[in-house]
Amino acid sequence: MEIKSIHPATLVNMLDENKLDGSIIIDVRERHEWEYYHLDEALLIPMREVPHRLGEIDGDQNVYIVCAHGVRSYMVCEFLAEQGYEHVVNVEGGMAAIGSIRGFQYD
Repeated sequence: MEIKSIHPATLVNMLDENKLDGSIIIDVRERHEWEYYHLDEALLIPMREVPHRLGEIDGDQNVYIVCAHGVRSYMVCEFLAEQGYEHVVNVEGGMAAIGSIRGFQYD
């Protein structure tokens, strides 16, 4: 199964230009990571909670998954695809890459 991905700069541009209507961004990091730095537009669903919170994820929307560096988000994309979600997109490089684009140091 092929997982779609998006460059973080493309996602940031889409956010800045309000081009994500009908889409959802899900941050799968833990709450302490979220509190350090996050996208205001994102919904926090830590990776371990995803299986129990599928009802919050609209399968008809484009679902962008972000984590710290792109590893957990890729695994969540695979899981969602296995559950029948067709419009999942992994954000490459995660919040570390987004932070550097936006001028925020995230390690």
